[in-house]
Amino acid sequence: MPKSSYSLSALPSQTVQPLENLGQRLRAHRVHREWTIAEMAERLLCSPNTLRALESGKATTSIGLLAHALWLFGEIDSLDRVAPAPAGLAAKRRVRKSATRTAAGVIAEDELDF
Repeated sequence: MPKSSYSLSALPSQTVQPLENLGQRLRAHRVHREWTIAEMAERLLCSPNTLRALESGKATTSIGLLAHALWLFGEIDSLDRVAPAPAGLAAKRRVRKSATRTAAGVIAEDELDF
């Protein structure tokens, strides 16, 4: 019995076509390398049915599997271009200062006032 997920059934219709397009591009990479579904599935350590789901753009496939497929095709860097952070966010980012710690067994000056 297949798993069902309310969140997947509630996906906006605008997400379906981009997922299908991504699956078609992955299939094009596989065909270009002349790999069969069985060979590609073996490289991805998944079943042929799971690979077919990925290539058809099913939303239930793992993002880890997608990343693995991109890595096999030498396209893993393309993930860095997905949903880049807004430019203003990076510029206003606060840097946390590490807490200064004294060595074990040493009493700090502000602790000597008793």
